[in-house]
Amino acid sequence: MSFKNDILEGIPGELPSPKKYDPNVNHAPKRRDILTSEEKKLALKNALRYFDARHHETLLPEFMEELNTYGRIYMYRLRPDYEMYARSIDEYPGKSVQAKGIMLMIQNNLDPKVAQHPHELITYGGNGAVFQNWAQYRLVMKYLAEMTDKQTLVINSGHPLGLFPSHPDAPRVVVSNGMMIPNYSKPDDWEKFNALGVTQYGQMTAGSYMYIGPQGIVHGTTITVLNALRKYSKDPAGALFVTSGLGGMSGAQPKAGNIAGCITVCAEVNPKAAETRYSQGWVDEIITDLDALASRVKKAKDQKETISLAFLGNVVDVWEKFSEENIKIDIGSDQTSLHNPWAGGYYPAGLSFEESNKLMSEDPAAFKAKVQESLRRQVKAINRHTKNGTYFFDYGNAFLLEASRAGAAILKDGKGNFVKATETEEELDFAYPSYVQDIMGPMCFDYGFGPFRWVCASGKEEDLQKTDEIATNVLARLRENAPGEIQQQMEDNIRWIKGAQENKLVVGSQARILYADAQGRMEIARAFNEAISRKEIGNVILGRDHHDVSGTDSPYRETSNIYDGSRFTADMAIQNVIGDSFRGATWVSIHNGGGVGWGEVINGGFGMILDGSKEAKRRLISMLFWDVNNGIARRSWARNDGAVFAIKRAMETEPLLSVTLPNTVEESLLKTL
Repeated sequence: MSFKNDILEGIPGELPSPKKYDPNVNHAPKRRDILTSEEKKLALKNALRYFDARHHETLLPEFMEELNTYGRIYMYRLRPDYEMYARSIDEYPGKSVQAKGIMLMIQNNLDPKVAQHPHELITYGGNGAVFQNWAQYRLVMKYLAEMTDKQTLVINSGHPLGLFPSHPDAPRVVVSNGMMIPNYSKPDDWEKFNALGVTQYGQMTAGSYMYIGPQGIVHGTTITVLNALRKYSKDPAGALFVTSGLGGMSGAQPKAGNIAGCITVCAEVNPKAAETRYSQGWVDEIITDLDALASRVKKAKDQKETISLAFLGNVVDVWEKFSEENIKIDIGSDQTSLHNPWAGGYYPAGLSFEESNKLMSEDPAAFKAKVQESLRRQVKAINRHTKNGTYFFDYGNAFLLEASRAGAAILKDGKGNFVKATETEEELDFAYPSYVQDIMGPMCFDYGFGPFRWVCASGKEEDLQKTDEIATNVLARLRENAPGEIQQQMEDNIRWIKGAQENKLVVGSQARILYADAQGRMEIARAFNEAISRKEIGNVILGRDHHDVSGTDSPYRETSNIYDGSRFTADMAIQNVIGDSFRGATWVSIHNGGGVGWGEVINGGFGMILDGSKEAKRRLISMLFWDVNNGIARRSWARNDGAVFAIKRAMETEPLLSVTLPNTVEESLLKTL
């Protein structure tokens, strides 16, 4: 059967042969056995409703075995035989070019070169799912191939509810992931309802079909590392950056360190993850021995090398070893998936990768105790380093939050002492900042700069090169009249885009990320659309990470530099996706969870296909302006100086924009109370 016919078939009328479990693929860890016997029956009924009743007797024992063995029903039998990757948009069947573009993006998220656990439909973060099972994938692709521009596909946590009548300016797809009643949004709730097959954790760009491989975070990580070093006037040459994780998102760290020009040590416990990043050229060397690592780092410091080193082992051991060896760490962080600490997001020191996976499924309580013990050890070692001048920051993975819950001394009192949460009744701040709180928020988000991205739908390298050139020219022109407040951001972006080809950032689709503000995004998109209309390049798919100016309400990450008390509210993210949906987005998504964990964040995103038309030009201007300035307006109301500056500038350029500005209160007045 041809690729197009396979897509159009959806769920096959006759069941395909069972698929063998491939041990060479990086698989998701076994999930917790959390369902009661009656709930397991419900999970099986939920799974079987995708199939004709004549297949139920065959599939029932198979799905029961999957549920008991893996903790989920993935429907491995339905995994397609064709190769999974982002094809040229012209290779997809369909009546709607917009729908074809979404199919391309879905397949990129499931490409084995891109996805963390491709056979379990997990793109990154240990549990960031595109779909819950392969039946959902097949149905969604079929609907997309059949739909017209007068229909909208509604997808609830991976499940395609169906095609509904709409109109050409409406989104072709509306996605929601993990949207729970608030009182049912705890980690155990995710385990239960995901196992039942009624919700999923979409992370950010996994469940919104906008993941572009580790490049998607490498630009932001580069900016973070550069500005962390600038913050302390540290020359990158010979500076040491220590962190952990080489997965879907965290794998960007060694490449970012190389681009920034420092020494990066990144610990990873999963051999397959380390080998993947090494084979892709995202890390320079893999070291398995702590003594050898210490020796190699000392040499790199002496020679002021720019190099990235993967340590195949636990990061706790690295922090402790470097303390014993008096190796100065200049900046440090952590990018383990601590939003998912009990199901493979964090592996404790003292256990091997295999031992951890076994304990995780067989004795979850003991595994949790080991994780929390490991976090206490890690924080203790980090605290020793920071006393000697290390700048440590939380990289938005809930490290500070989970370390606090584990009883680590991760808070600071008024005298500068490290304190455990259990040792005080005061509301103390964390000892270390979030990278958004200290770097990304005030330097980028408040001014409207965030992770804008695009994908060349033709799949051609030459199209990506042309879009890089277009973006460079636009930024160079905008820089000439840019105010001093954003000159550094403009310089960093131009340096980034000029070096993009040389740094070989593409994994999967022909994509690029660029931290741009509203004006930059609109001008670059408009230039792309004009180039498409002149047939200089093929269609372009626009998007962004949810980790952006407006897309995410997350009190310990994206909105951690909001100090008016509203960082625990989620109005901005909800308003953003609503606004995007009627201003021209091709598809929109809204998620519970992402980055810092289920129940800890609400985030959303969009995709927009440029086809060179006047309609595309109208949509991109309307939607991109809102998509950025909504967040700037909220940050401005929180009295963030950079955002006040940026929103005033936006009102000067757009007469239809009128935003409520804050009045400041003299602190001396408050002291009289």
